[in-house]
This record gives sequence, C-alpha cells and structure tokens, in this order.
Amino acid sequence: MPPSKPPSKPPSKPEYSTQELMIIAAAREIKDGERIFVGMRLPITAYGVARLTHAPNAVGLFESGVVRYEPAEGMLYTMCDGPNQLGAAWTTGLIQIMGLLSGGRIHAGFIGGAEIDRFGNINTSYIGDIDAPKVKLPGSGGAPDIAAMAERLIIVMNHQKHRLVERVDYITSPGFLDGGDARARAGLAGAGPQVVITDRAILRPFGPENELHLASIHPGHTLDEILENTGWALKSVPDLGETAPPSEPEMTALHRIDKEGFWRG
Repeated sequence: MPPSKPPSKPPSKPEYSTQELMIIAAAREIKDGERIFVGMRLPITAYGVARLTHAPNAVGLFESGVVRYEPAEGMLYTMCDGPNQLGAAWTTGLIQIMGLLSGGRIHAGFIGGAEIDRFGNINTSYIGDIDAPKVKLPGSGGAPDIAAMAERLIIVMNHQKHRLVERVDYITSPGFLDGGDARARAGLAGAGPQVVITDRAILRPFGPENELHLASIHPGHTLDEILENTGWALKSVPDLGETAPPSEPEMTALHRIDKEGFWRG
C-alpha cells in the first residue's frame, strides 16, 4: 500500500543525537535471555544498553571469539579491544563462535552494509560491475553466515538513496533474495532481516513478498524526506507511526556504556 502520512506537524529538533536514537532502537530489538551476535560499531553499545535495561540476561557473542554475560567495563571501539576480553565469560576462537551459528544457537545477529535492497539483501563486496567495479568494498567477513543462520537479522545503516537501492549490485549477505519464499526455497535456516534501523526511520518486512516497508519515522524527520532518500518506491505498514524517543533509563544506560560519547555522536 502507498505510504500514509502521519499527522502533519513541523519536525522539532530532538533532545538527543541521531546516533543515540539508533543505538537505543537497536537495543530494543534484543530480547531478554537471547544469544546475540553483536557485530561492530553501534551494536556494541546497543548490547550494553539492552543488558542494563530490559534484557539483563542477554548474552553477547563477538566474532573475535569473545562471549560476554555483561557489558565491558571499559570503553570499546572494536570487538577486539582489551576491555572486551577482561571479565568475559569465554574467550576462544573464530571457529568456536561461528560454530554456534551452524548449530542453530544464535537468536539474532547485527550487521550493516554499503547497500541494501527492498528485499533486505546486503552488499559489502562491490559497487558496479563485478568484473570492473567502481568501488571494491571490504568484503563479507562473517556477515553471510550471520545473515543465513541466525534466527533473525537486525540491520543498522545510514538512510541514503545510494545505499537503499532497488537491487544491490552484489549479494554478500542474503535477505529475502527475490522476495516471497525465495529464502526458504534456497535452504537458508534463519528467518532473515526483521528490522532495518537507519538514521531517519525503521523499516520492517511486510506482506507475502517480504518487501521492506516503512514502519516508523524518527522524530525530527518527515515522510517526504525518507521517500526522497530511498532508491525504490517505499511502501508503509498500515500502522505507520513515529519512533519512540529514548527514555530516561535508556539514556542513562547509554551514557554509562559510552562514557566518552564516542558512539553517541
């Protein structure tokens, strides 16, 4: 269905940064007691916020071979930083951690990318023709495994027209492939992308085609702005609304995790 506009009002400037809302929106996707493949950048902080608020029993798994039952005490810039190993429940190797995916023991995984299309396929490999690419990107890492085998996928990325495209140039990490039941027919175990958190909005798959739909608009942004910055004719869910702003407990937890404000922006 075509997007329906929320009640029109001029957007006011929020009392928090875009990065803070993205981190907190990502944290809200983590459920208590889940085993989470945390990933890099904002999800590192999102896991800590979730643990300190609504998900005190969530377990964080890092591709570098670290498993944590609680957030690191020190500041983390990457998953390999020393504070992430200090006090960890388990420090092991890549194979042992990735093996949990193939064993069906990971509830959700975070990943990002350079491009995502309307069926949630992600590109971190090439922009342009594979034989003569305009840009060579970092590649896959463990993202395809997470996308294929985690029970569900949580995607965090910036909302720009050249990133949210009709069709990715290269599928590094599978979403719903060609839509509909294509993912299941390909034999992929996980349920695929369940949410895309951007700096402007939240998208979720909706309908029989599993096409990404606009689910909520962040405060301070407009529907027209989001449509203008999406590379396909973005549709909305029937109950399109506004993303809930951060609560006081969420902001308190975020400032405790990101003491230096490095990830908060």
